[in-house]
Amino acid sequence: MTANTRAPDQPFPEPPAPGTAIETAPGVLWMQLPLPWALNHVNAYALDDGDGWTVIDTGLDTTRIRAVWESLLTGPLGGRPLRRVVVTHHHPDHVGLAGWLCERAGAELVMPRTGYLMSRMLRAEEQSLPPREVVAFYRRAGMDAELLAQRRTERPFNFVDWVAPLPLSYTRIREGDRIRMGGRDWSIRMGEGHAAEHATFWEEGGDLVIGGDQLLPGISPNLGVQPTEPENDPVTDWITSCEKLTAFARPDQLVLPGHKKPYRGLPARLEQMAQGHRDALDRLERHLAVPRTGGDCFAPLFRRSVTRDSYGLALAEALGHLNALVAQGRAVREMGDDGAWRWRAA
Repeated sequence: MTANTRAPDQPFPEPPAPGTAIETAPGVLWMQLPLPWALNHVNAYALDDGDGWTVIDTGLDTTRIRAVWESLLTGPLGGRPLRRVVVTHHHPDHVGLAGWLCERAGAELVMPRTGYLMSRMLRAEEQSLPPREVVAFYRRAGMDAELLAQRRTERPFNFVDWVAPLPLSYTRIREGDRIRMGGRDWSIRMGEGHAAEHATFWEEGGDLVIGGDQLLPGISPNLGVQPTEPENDPVTDWITSCEKLTAFARPDQLVLPGHKKPYRGLPARLEQMAQGHRDALDRLERHLAVPRTGGDCFAPLFRRSVTRDSYGLALAEALGHLNALVAQGRAVREMGDDGAWRWRAA
């Protein structure tokens, strides 16, 4: 995730401590769950349905986060029944404990079809070493040779290590649906780019928006290309989604994001996110005055150093922007003698 500079209006100066909650609106609780990465938390929300709770997003499946949930269920949620678990998108920090919570409470799972199927598919693939196709993908992308050699000998990131089994049935939500949660009616609008069919929820007749990773303050989520879909163009999808959602955004809406703190000022934030990636494409195009591999393209995209820990995400996002330039006819891609692609301005 890349940083942005303009600070939005954030009415809550401090986040809730693990195991506690902050009421952001009547019957809408904001909770934070710890993550073992540089971005060290993910937000979850609980909406009071009267006879129980709807929870939105769940954190990773780790012993520590399960313990935090036990504290939340008996503490801020008062031991009342958990009726539904809603998942905005399929990434592990959002879907990880959805199945565990559903099984524990007998709750209904609600999420987009793409996210449900992706989660089930990815849990079925456990790899002790990177497959040959993945190694070839990163070689063609121009991954640092020393890092690639190291990764070939290590267990890769496995979805199954972080995500509990999902129920065999779920309730699908899609673009344009309505759902009632917390005594409010919400319109569902899907975003693209960071995750396929990412659900956002817009209160009808009110000022709340539940944005997941589609509507973050201060940072832009990773818009990366993965080995499963090497020609994907997430950056164009992201910009298009920002433009689409602008039609529904108002400055007074309180956005409840997937990370960081709730904020107001959504129209300006959507424009800032879209323009940030337009500017990044312009910088990258200038950088391609000479042919570059994907691993040569970090400097114009990221305003901070790329460490070994963040290298994989950085390379994925560089490929996302390179694919966008190719799709727009602003760059061309040619295979080098070393088996790595080179991109150059058209």
